[in-house]
Amino acid sequence: SSAATASHSPSAAGLPASCSASASLCTRSLDRKTLLLKHRQTLQLQPSDRDWVRHQLQRGCVHVFDRHMASTYLRPVLCTLDTTAGEVAACLLQLGQLHGETTRRLEAEEKPLQIQNDYLFQLGFGELWRVQEEGMDSEIGCLIRFYAGKPHSTGSSERIQLSGMYNVRKGKMQLPVNRWTRRQVILCGTCLIVSSVKDSLTGKMHVLPLIGGKVEEVKKHQHCLAFSSSGPQSQTYYICFDTFTEYLRWLRQVSKVASQRISSVDLSCCSLEHLPANLFYSQDLTHLNLKQNFLRQNPSLPAARGLNELQRFTKLKSLNLSNNHLGDFPLAVCSIPTLAELNVSCNALRSVPAAVGVMHNLQTFLLDGNFLQSLPAELENMKQLSYLGLSFNEFTDIPEVLEKLTAVDKLCMSGNCMETLRLQALRKMPHIKHVDLRLNIIRKLIADEVDFLQHVTQLDLRDNKLGDLDAMIFNNIEVLHCERNQLVTLDICGYFLKALYASSNELVQLDVYPVPNYLSYMDVSRNRLENVPEWVCESRKLEVLDIGHNQICELPARLFCNSSLRKLLAGHNQLARLPERLERTSVEVLDVQHNQLLELPPNLLMKADSLRFLNASANKLESLPPATLSEETNSILQELYLTNNSLTDKCVPLLTGHPHLKILHMAYNRLQSFPASKMAKLEELEEIDLSGNKLKAIPTTIMNCRRVHTVIAHSNCIEVFPEVMQLPEIKCVDLSCNELSEVTLPENLPPKLQELDLTGNPRLVLDHKTLELLNNIRCFKIDQPSTGDASGAPAVWSHGYTEASGVKNKLCVAALSVNNFCDNREALYGVFDGDRNVEVPYLLQCTMSDILAEELQKTKNEEEYMVNTFIVMQRKLGTAGQKLGGAAVLCHIKHDPVDPGGSFTLTSANVGKCQTVLCRNGKPLPLSRSYIMSCEEELKRIKQHKAIITEDGKVNGVTESTRILGYTFLHPSVMPRPHVQSVLLTPQDEFFILGSKGLWDSLSVEEAVEAVRNVPDALAAAKKLCTLAQSYGCHDSISAVVVQLSVTEDSFCCCELSASGAVPPPSPGIFPPSVNMVIKDRPSDGLGVPSSSSGMASEISSELSTSEMSSEVGSTASDEPPPGALSENSPAYPSEQRCMLHPVCLSNSFQRQLSSATFSSAFSDNGLDSDDEEPIEGVFTNGSRVEVEVDIHCSRAKEKEKQQHLLQVPAEASDEGIVISANEDEPGLPRKADFSAVGTIGRRRANGSVAPQERSHNVIEVATDAPLRKPGGYFAAPAQPDPDDQFIIPPELEEEVKEIMKHHQEQQQQQQPPPPPQLQPQLPRHYQLDQLPDYYDTPL
Repeated sequence: SSAATASHSPSAAGLPASCSASASLCTRSLDRKTLLLKHRQTLQLQPSDRDWVRHQLQRGCVHVFDRHMASTYLRPVLCTLDTTAGEVAACLLQLGQLHGETTRRLEAEEKPLQIQNDYLFQLGFGELWRVQEEGMDSEIGCLIRFYAGKPHSTGSSERIQLSGMYNVRKGKMQLPVNRWTRRQVILCGTCLIVSSVKDSLTGKMHVLPLIGGKVEEVKKHQHCLAFSSSGPQSQTYYICFDTFTEYLRWLRQVSKVASQRISSVDLSCCSLEHLPANLFYSQDLTHLNLKQNFLRQNPSLPAARGLNELQRFTKLKSLNLSNNHLGDFPLAVCSIPTLAELNVSCNALRSVPAAVGVMHNLQTFLLDGNFLQSLPAELENMKQLSYLGLSFNEFTDIPEVLEKLTAVDKLCMSGNCMETLRLQALRKMPHIKHVDLRLNIIRKLIADEVDFLQHVTQLDLRDNKLGDLDAMIFNNIEVLHCERNQLVTLDICGYFLKALYASSNELVQLDVYPVPNYLSYMDVSRNRLENVPEWVCESRKLEVLDIGHNQICELPARLFCNSSLRKLLAGHNQLARLPERLERTSVEVLDVQHNQLLELPPNLLMKADSLRFLNASANKLESLPPATLSEETNSILQELYLTNNSLTDKCVPLLTGHPHLKILHMAYNRLQSFPASKMAKLEELEEIDLSGNKLKAIPTTIMNCRRVHTVIAHSNCIEVFPEVMQLPEIKCVDLSCNELSEVTLPENLPPKLQELDLTGNPRLVLDHKTLELLNNIRCFKIDQPSTGDASGAPAVWSHGYTEASGVKNKLCVAALSVNNFCDNREALYGVFDGDRNVEVPYLLQCTMSDILAEELQKTKNEEEYMVNTFIVMQRKLGTAGQKLGGAAVLCHIKHDPVDPGGSFTLTSANVGKCQTVLCRNGKPLPLSRSYIMSCEEELKRIKQHKAIITEDGKVNGVTESTRILGYTFLHPSVMPRPHVQSVLLTPQDEFFILGSKGLWDSLSVEEAVEAVRNVPDALAAAKKLCTLAQSYGCHDSISAVVVQLSVTEDSFCCCELSASGAVPPPSPGIFPPSVNMVIKDRPSDGLGVPSSSSGMASEISSELSTSEMSSEVGSTASDEPPPGALSENSPAYPSEQRCMLHPVCLSNSFQRQLSSATFSSAFSDNGLDSDDEEPIEGVFTNGSRVEVEVDIHCSRAKEKEKQQHLLQVPAEASDEGIVISANEDEPGLPRKADFSAVGTIGRRRANGSVAPQERSHNVIEVATDAPLRKPGGYFAAPAQPDPDDQFIIPPELEEEVKEIMKHHQEQQQQQQPPPPPQLQPQLPRHYQLDQLPDYYDTPL
């Protein structure tokens, strides 16, 4: 009757970016195919259907895709939690749903809505009503989808078989006997099958084995191929195809088969429910891959096509049935006598039948990822079995049957439930050499006898619960892994020890006896060791020694005398000095960063002539040792990192002793100059970082360094633009936070230049030609022009951010910063890290702010709206989120909704390794959590879902984070649900940092906070963090956002607030709601907006629109303002007592706030008039788009004041002017035009952060220095009121506004009202209120 299939992994997607100021969601898909057909082929739920669903929580909607147009046509089907697949199928003829990445048939009694709801609850949604709403969204199909019938997939169907009726000819082309005939031709498995008669269902089939054969083009005939088998009995068939597409498809598939050396067929991930009948023609098949299908021993299927028929493959050696959800062991495989390799991993098996004992030839038996607790004794009959995989099952002890499997030399039992390791059991298995017991819960080893266990040579006990480990009993041990336990002491036998891995424990004592003469690798980093054992110097083959992140004060005096030592990692200790005995040293890599070194050994660089890499960053070095005492030098040093020391100019001449230097980092030292003659000698230099010094110039002799591709010199005092643009290989130049005033460029930019950062240079002036040239660079950063001072209280927060690309110059991170988020009372910051992919961070950056704005309309609970934002983002990633993923951290500052006059709340949410830390009282307060395998609850959850954790600690070998956005094919092991933490901001909170994985892998939270605590500028602080991370060894992409806080005691507002709600305290440039305005043509004079002649249009940010950030990507935010936000009773008179956060503001006066509005001009495409020599202040351009920094806000007044003074417009209204649109969906909102506001604003610094401003009542200052233009120009505001200037009123407000205007005119005729007494001292005497527009005349 019915069919059904289900998937928790996307196949068609949508990442919406919506248009703002609309309650309805207008989504846009990134999947082009979906985009073209979506609106045409999607049946939308009708409002009546939605009402029916919402009436009861037991109801819902599933979206069903057409089987042949899976990604384009879907139909909503209303049902309840009790509706079965059979009932839905009866309506739709057939039903299907995708699961994982493959499609499975739903049983008739399964309940689609219940399956969908369970999936959404698993993702992290908490409320049934929310799950119900998500289910009604058609985009849910990119996470879980249903199909009417089995979906048709060209890719997988090609792999199962190709078939068709074609013209066929057998034998040699020269023979006239063989004529062309129309025949059924099938390619399935490794054979070409041709029917002997026209009716392919009767008569025998001709089979042509293709392995080792060949396929060739036949040029005499169009679309013709010749297929030949191999061997002395070779046969040839000529086939003419009807179309070129079919010809190519057959050529491609047959070429793959013919090129194989073994008879192998791969039918993995094909959604197979049974075996293709034609597969059995391939009788010589030796390797068959059926991984990730839905094969069953289903009696209702024809017997010839079930798993029972696998025994027909009499030569089969390798069979992969993993991930088939079998539930029971497939007994049929026991009857395949030739089988040597069998994989039945991840099939939810609870037992292995005794019948497996008959598989005498089996050599590899994989049972990983099941629910096995025991093995049958009959397994001992598998005499040839050499590998038995039992990882990630439910074993609590080592199965006894392994004693009899003498050919098995490796015990693979990682991820089980063993709490104790009984060495007695291992003693009975002398054939076991390699023991893998990682990711169990072993707390102790129980040794019943004192005899040595001589047969174990490799022991892996990673990620267990061991407190101490006496491994002396393993007297022949060669490799020991015991990372991430809780070891305090470790004793090992050293006779044959080759490698020791013991990082991330609590070790204070390490004993190896006797001296390990074969030891070549030793990692004891991240412990509590206070000294290095003396035997390390005697270990004659030790090449790599990692003792980083301990508490070591001194290294053994003879350590460098060990002639075999190549790599010493001793960073993050407490070393005051290094050993000075350097005879015969062969060290190539030396890392001693983060110690207490005052100097390096004076003969280090002369004696260590093999040294290629030296990192001595974060010490207290004041000088460097010389590389040579003569003219000649033997130095081969290539990488030198000396960041964060106290080095002075005296050190620079010593660098010339290293002529092969390629990378030089000397940031954050005390350099005041870099002599030109010394720079000229570093001819092989490729990357130089001199940031955070006091350099006034970079020497012009950098021109001699022809290989330089990266110059980083931010946070100096550089006044002259260096000659870096002449370098042929230059890719990245960072000169931010300097004192540049101009830029000198060659006629043509360097061909490889990708990044130029000039932000934070307040005196920098670029002419139009230079700007136009620089805009061609892929990543060009410069300050937005300053918009001048305006009145307001000090800013509560300001930010700076930076991004740096990692390997292969790919920028796989992105940052989000919205200082005025959602009606200007909030802020939003984010950092996104895609690890190695660029797509996901970009999508997160473009979309997450809009989703959060929308979620804020649905709930005010911090955890709820943050969690829902991340889960909805999972859906919005669409197709990109199937195979790719990304870490994310979001920080949202908002006002306490319960107490409008109270403090600000900072809410942080993160997945992956992006994290936030808050500096409170100078101490770090982490607000994030990194969910990885070391989290006990995460490991337990992943084990339950039977995911395989590979040896590098990654889920199925893909990601080490168990909570991350994307990677939907790893559901339910990998989840998008974030960790959420909220704190109330206090005056003790100084700043907070958001950083990507690369930042936190290189810096501890304590160090990050300490590093930037005294950096006054947020941009410079972010830059410093990035530079430090790179000098400390980070090679990944890095992003850092630093948000400086200035929360005063007054944040806890003491105002008397009216009962109906009041205006919350402000953030930088924060204003209470005004009305959404679109300037169409001519503004009224008082509004201080562009004149009608300029031909400009701009949407002005307000309460009803979302953040300025979303202007490019649109916004999914609903425009319902929070309750009380539009209250008309907010006090606005100076006579009322106000706190610092609610300053008095002029009624009817406009305030100017920093935002970015895009203007398009009919007169010019470059922002310049023909007469203008210089670009206009406040205008910057990119190609044909002219951007002007402008945002106009108004101050709030009482209703009475509004009626008297607001709409001073003539009654004869034409149809031009300003459009005032209020929210049509909220009947409770005031319908009167409201131009009032009260708040503080800040001036944006050159680096994009916001700085406190002077208090001023002239809210829009007269910009006298900006060029004005005659009518037809840009910024001429009319000097006198123009009778044509007026408002365009939306129909629903028309009657109300007419009433106000009529009342206003009557009052004017009777008498001119005097200004309120509070306003008189603030205005020049000769200005009356009706002349206020002239007073605020401005070129903007």
